[in-house]
Amino acid sequence: MNVYPSGKMNNTGIVILAAGDASRFGGIKQLLPFNGKTLLEHVIDEALRAGAQPVVVITGAYASKLSSSISDKKVHIVYNENWQDGIASGIVVGVRQVIKLDESIKKIILAVCDQPFVSSKLFEQLDEIQNKSGKPIVASTYANTVGTPALFSIGFFDQLLSLKGDEGAKKILKKHINEIAMVDFPKGEIDIDTQKDYETLLNK
Repeated sequence: MNVYPSGKMNNTGIVILAAGDASRFGGIKQLLPFNGKTLLEHVIDEALRAGAQPVVVITGAYASKLSSSISDKKVHIVYNENWQDGIASGIVVGVRQVIKLDESIKKIILAVCDQPFVSSKLFEQLDEIQNKSGKPIVASTYANTVGTPALFSIGFFDQLLSLKGDEGAKKILKKHINEIAMVDFPKGEIDIDTQKDYETLLNK
């Protein structure tokens, strides 16, 4: 059931982080096919289906190939020229771009493209639980941890913008654990880091 009759998540943008070179995988894992789509296309389609606006995709290592593969999608593609500095640089570029595109944004969801079971329903749940709980952060929980996709309210935008190097949003989640509401996402622990991960996914 769609929580939003109009399919619109009010004042909520989504940043999809797709800039890495997937060194552990040894190839462009963002373009791996699964269920008839690439992993990147899947997360984009689910973000758009949830009604979030804007949806910003951060590219880096394989910018031209990724950009051409999603040129028909209604998303904003941003090249992170500092992608080699680590994941923080992509988060900073993404948050800046969302704010630039819509100054009324109150919440930003950070998502990655190597979690093949992310869904529009999950994105909607993050937003809905934030509205109901009043907690400034809503994170997905799986495998005894909290992680992406994760929603951050406007009060945390400055902390996202101050991340550096390989500091992902997890640093903020750990620091503010008492200010987080949780969404169960058991399949969130399935992510594609290695060729073996991908083979396991396909075999399932």
